[in-house]
Amino acid sequence: MKRTILILFFIFTGIGKRYEKEYPNNVWEGINQFCFNFYFELKDKEENILFSPFSITSAFLIVYEGARGNTKEEIEKVFFFQKDEKLRRDKFNKILREINKSSKKYEFCVANALWVQKNFKILKEYLNISQKFYFSFIKNLDFIKEPEKSVRVINSWISKKTKRKIKELISKDIITPLTRVIITSVIFFKGKWLKEFDKKNTKEEDFIISENKKVKVNMMRMEKEIFNYYEDKKIQVLEMPYDGEEISMFIFLPKNFEIDSIDEYINYEKFKEIRESMKKEEIDIYIPKFKMETKCSLNTYLQNMGIKDAFSDTEADFSGITGKRELYISHALHKAFIEVNEEGTEATAATGIVMELKAVIKRKIFRADHPFIFLIYDKKTENIIFFGRIINPERL
Repeated sequence: MKRTILILFFIFTGIGKRYEKEYPNNVWEGINQFCFNFYFELKDKEENILFSPFSITSAFLIVYEGARGNTKEEIEKVFFFQKDEKLRRDKFNKILREINKSSKKYEFCVANALWVQKNFKILKEYLNISQKFYFSFIKNLDFIKEPEKSVRVINSWISKKTKRKIKELISKDIITPLTRVIITSVIFFKGKWLKEFDKKNTKEEDFIISENKKVKVNMMRMEKEIFNYYEDKKIQVLEMPYDGEEISMFIFLPKNFEIDSIDEYINYEKFKEIRESMKKEEIDIYIPKFKMETKCSLNTYLQNMGIKDAFSDTEADFSGITGKRELYISHALHKAFIEVNEEGTEATAATGIVMELKAVIKRKIFRADHPFIFLIYDKKTENIIFFGRIINPERL
């Protein structure tokens, strides 16, 4: 039996422990737990890594609302979604409202959309939930008779929401005569560092990829500044807040140059523990300028994590969308962009911790001249919005 197709697009413009706890008390705990689990699905298959766990979760929450039976259960387990509908919807709605509040310090927004084939019937209840709780923009297009126009409309919306950082995500060959629904989730962040780097101090240096491989990067420098800092025998962790001190970048730097040696630190519980243990230190900082853009299909990764029926044209049950078992996911695509320079970061994520100065006894050195992991964390909503790994940085 042929089924019509549901396409998901996730757009962003920027040995770990698996979690036994299936249903966290808070929506953000589930997003953060999924973040680390998804990283370990990618880590051995990709070099440089960049994704937004928040945006992937946002899109799949909209999909989840229409899933039924085993399809729903599989999505629920992988994303740690709460069973309580009112709690889940209200909490995520509150997070979206908080993120989309205007700020004079930075730009930060999330936008969701449902693009539906003209005259294709969607349940009114499903549309109401998508609009009320997930602020989804809904528009009818004609994928069958006007695929090229449909592509232009969607890409134009994406370009506008990402400040033209992502201009063409969807290609005409993705759309077929069976395409009925496309879901897009866009997250955009642009912020300046609370303490900016002086461009005059940026110098060309080596970035050590491995024992036998080096590349040249433009290394930003800052000396004798106070930052939140954590250190033990294996790792250094630095928190760099953006202007407004509600959003921060955390950088995880292995001491032995081997990125896999810090796998034990890359889980949600350890991240919380490190944040609570950080102290204000006077530090000399060396961080490369870099720019990264990634695009990949999520299908295989999510199937490996346990979401199988949703991608099957025989097993998928999205009857909560149309009233019938006629939809399945053909493509789930992920695109991310980030640029980090002396002024700040432009990407798809956020973070932040308030800092107060205090007396310092000994100055630390944080030299990120070898592979590292970073994430951007939003203190207001307690969400990891953006996660990345730099193995071989593109020179900026």
